[in-house]
Amino acid sequence: MSDHAPTRPLPTGGGTGTRPLPVAAPAGPTVGPHSGTPAAPSARPSAGPQRPVGTSGTSGPSERPGPTAQPGPTARVAPRVVAGLVAVAAAALAWAVWRFFVDTYAGQMLERAAFDGAVNGQGPLWTLGEPVLDTVSVTFVVVGLAAAMAIAVVRRRWGLAVQVGFVVVGANVTTQAVKHVLLGRENLIGGWTAENSLPSGHTTVAASVAAALLLVVPRAARPLVAVLGGAYTAAIGVSTLVGQWHRPSDVVAAVLVVLAWGALVCAFTPRSSLDPRAGASPGSVVTAVLLLLGAAASGVVALWTMRATPATWDTTTAQEATAYLGGVAGVAGVTAGAFALLLLVRQSTARPDAVGVQE
Repeated sequence: MSDHAPTRPLPTGGGTGTRPLPVAAPAGPTVGPHSGTPAAPSARPSAGPQRPVGTSGTSGPSERPGPTAQPGPTARVAPRVVAGLVAVAAAALAWAVWRFFVDTYAGQMLERAAFDGAVNGQGPLWTLGEPVLDTVSVTFVVVGLAAAMAIAVVRRRWGLAVQVGFVVVGANVTTQAVKHVLLGRENLIGGWTAENSLPSGHTTVAASVAAALLLVVPRAARPLVAVLGGAYTAAIGVSTLVGQWHRPSDVVAAVLVVLAWGALVCAFTPRSSLDPRAGASPGSVVTAVLLLLGAAASGVVALWTMRATPATWDTTTAQEATAYLGGVAGVAGVTAGAFALLLLVRQSTARPDAVGVQE
């Protein structure tokens, strides 16, 4: 028997040597206790935290999370509220125009004078006005709306494509419903009868298509579109006065209907219709201020002519011409003011709070 006992017990089966059990596992496959070779030691606990199953890479402080997706631009609340208030104010003002000029004796007399005053210089002016009116048709509506929606789709503004459809269709349906169903025209002055023609359908078509284009074009182009669209709308409206198709209140109410629909749509501007990285728009503000100044000047002229025109049948040719001039000034002023407000509303509601991806 040996003088020295083994340092660890030997396996119960296998060899009879006194060699201690190895600490490290031998290379090669592990065999059981009856194979004649020692078995591998049991696994020891890891020195560090275990990585969850399915992860890759090395653990430790050097590991960094991957890039996270940037949040998209978010709409501001205050401009939406203002847009909603503009829509309500425009609708209320359109009703007030009907209430005075159509539903009162004095209003009907003033418009009768303006209507009769349109015969002054009608021949030369109609030569200019008739071709302008000829541009307005069902085809014009379809082509104009299709162009606006195509611009929105090309710019990947899917929600905006739907919005402009609401503006054009909603404004024109509203005009026809108001004219033929909701409001009427009672003959209060006698001797001058006509069916209700408020609001003007031609003016609504022109203004709604112009407003749709204003909403869909890129931010930098909107001031120019506002000016051109307002000028075209005013030209259509004045041409209807020249041809004695409509009275001034008809045209003014039509512009206000379009403003109400345009502002209402802007109040519900979706995220896809925002202008990423949009900042302040000094060009838009300057354009809007100039339009508003023009509207104010035209309003002063319109109010002066109303005071200068007696609300009686005993009006002279000069007074009727003055009333007609006042009607033209009123149309021009309201149109300029409406497109200035629509420009400001669109720019403010399209400006996001968060910075998104550059267009």
